[in-house]
Amino acid sequence: MAQINPSILSADFARLAEEAKAVEGADWLHVDVMDNHFVPNLTLGVPIVEALSKATDTPLDCHLMIEDADRWAPQYVEAGAGSVTFHVEAAAAPVRLAREIRAKGARASMALKPATPIEPYEDLLPELDMLLIMTVEPGFGGQAFLDIMLPKIRRTRELISKHGLELWLQVDGGVSATTIERCAEAGADVFVAGSAVYGAEDPAQAVRALRVQADTATAAAAWACGH
Repeated sequence: MAQINPSILSADFARLAEEAKAVEGADWLHVDVMDNHFVPNLTLGVPIVEALSKATDTPLDCHLMIEDADRWAPQYVEAGAGSVTFHVEAAAAPVRLAREIRAKGARASMALKPATPIEPYEDLLPELDMLLIMTVEPGFGGQAFLDIMLPKIRRTRELISKHGLELWLQVDGGVSATTIERCAEAGADVFVAGSAVYGAEDPAQAVRALRVQADTATAAAAWACGH
């Protein structure tokens, strides 16, 4: 079944606890951490993650768009994140970091920017619980979905299947009612949605509707046959 992870980057930062509760039917709450160095934007850090983890029962999916991920990622597990995603472009030792995140009790995930190919990292996949394919350039919410990422999603799904891995494949950026089916058909099964959820009149209903769309597209997708 598809997982929908609303991104609080699109929520009202003055009402984060209420915004988290508004999507409590979601699978995870996606928390974008940006440091104004790795990406040209500054959002939130460890103290907010810690506060959010106490304010909601929805597990936190922390996406670190920060430099020196090896140093900082473990602190997000300690702050309460159930899944921590580091960018391979910002990690000096991705295998060691993934193992450290797992050892601390969270799911380890690795993200790739649009221009970063998946193929060089094929051997790392068994060390991960999730792989994130960015479908926009990281840094800002509300960007238009990059269709040119669909072949990369397909190639990644093929590698996951080739190795028989139980690896989640997440997409983040421009995911909405008009793009989620293409992502699911290509092989994604975890979907980060920001403005498509928090821009809706009823965020919880938006989550349910996106999940139905993704599940329907997955059921008809070639990669999911016999999955």
